[in-house]
Amino acid sequence: MKDLLTKNLMTKFSSAMLLLAVCTLVFVSPALALPTPTDEIKPKLNAIISILLDPAMKGEEKKIERRARIMAYVNAGFDFREMSQRVIGKEWRELTPEKQDHFQKLFTKLLENAYIGKFESYSGQEIQFLGERIKDDRAIVTTQIENNGQFIPIDYVMIKKDVKWMVYDINIEGVSLVRNYMEQFKAILRRDKFDGLVKLLEDKNSTFE
Repeated sequence: MKDLLTKNLMTKFSSAMLLLAVCTLVFVSPALALPTPTDEIKPKLNAIISILLDPAMKGEEKKIERRARIMAYVNAGFDFREMSQRVIGKEWRELTPEKQDHFQKLFTKLLENAYIGKFESYSGQEIQFLGERIKDDRAIVTTQIENNGQFIPIDYVMIKKDVKWMVYDINIEGVSLVRNYMEQFKAILRRDKFDGLVKLLEDKNSTFE
């Protein structure tokens, strides 16, 4: 009888441990496995740096391939839809889906032309990840880059959509990229309306080509 009780007790104990393990997998593991904002942006930045430093990707003849590889990582980490909506402001809601898509394409190309070219002069300066701040579905990843003995602070402002963190703004030495464009576009929208802004972006992108 004693052996039977012991066996029953061990069976119940094993069942309880199995239930605990299942609960742990269901309720704890997914939360622990979710990437942090830094987890999301760091490998993408490192991949871009690897492309920039790759001797096989140097030179004007490699420009198209180099840009394509870089933009693949940029598109995976940046929410250009969110950025486009914010720089347009309240007028975004009044645009047709087709006009929204067209503006997003133009604005993304503008950022590629204006900033990827600057990245291409990167010569191996160290990027330091200093920390992150999270509040609800917003986060800021704080970094700094050393350049000629000077440390330049760069904050990546991110938004969580579903379970993925995406960059929708960059603050360089306290200056917001989105706010900077928003102020410029506000004046153009007031003067030339949306069609005028589209024409300006098309003309600006064509100068880079």
